[in-house]
Amino acid sequence: MAEALRGGAGGIGGLHRFLEEYGEAVEWDLARYWPGRSLLELYRGEMSWRELRVFLRFLPPESATARAINPDSAWTLDRHLQAAVADNTAFLNALTIYVNSDPKKRGRFKPPDPITRPGVEPRREKSNVIKFGGRHGSGARQLATVFGGASG
Repeated sequence: MAEALRGGAGGIGGLHRFLEEYGEAVEWDLARYWPGRSLLELYRGEMSWRELRVFLRFLPPESATARAINPDSAWTLDRHLQAAVADNTAFLNALTIYVNSDPKKRGRFKPPDPITRPGVEPRREKSNVIKFGGRHGSGARQLATVFGGASG
């Protein structure tokens, strides 16, 4: 949050530009975190620009303003840890079901997809099958990558 306030020129001009872009989120946060106050008070002279700057600087990461600036800001450490616990629980449940199922009827173990997180790429399915001919081409490019050759 503080980085967004420092971006560009500071002072009243910087806060004014900040309000032009994120004014609705700031209004929401004022109503939530500072009940009885309104952004309108700033323009009436009942709230100083300094009071607004201090308020914005110390908003929590889950505030509407912080999420408007950076949608991933709501993912704090505790949320990442909760997602990790949920992912591991789902994995262990799937593994338990797989291990206790009939070996003749079960296929290959496929772990459940993890909860999507900001900054973490989703797992992609890799295929070891090289397709020859037809609409897939000759497979030469795939063979070249398997054997360490150029893929061009």
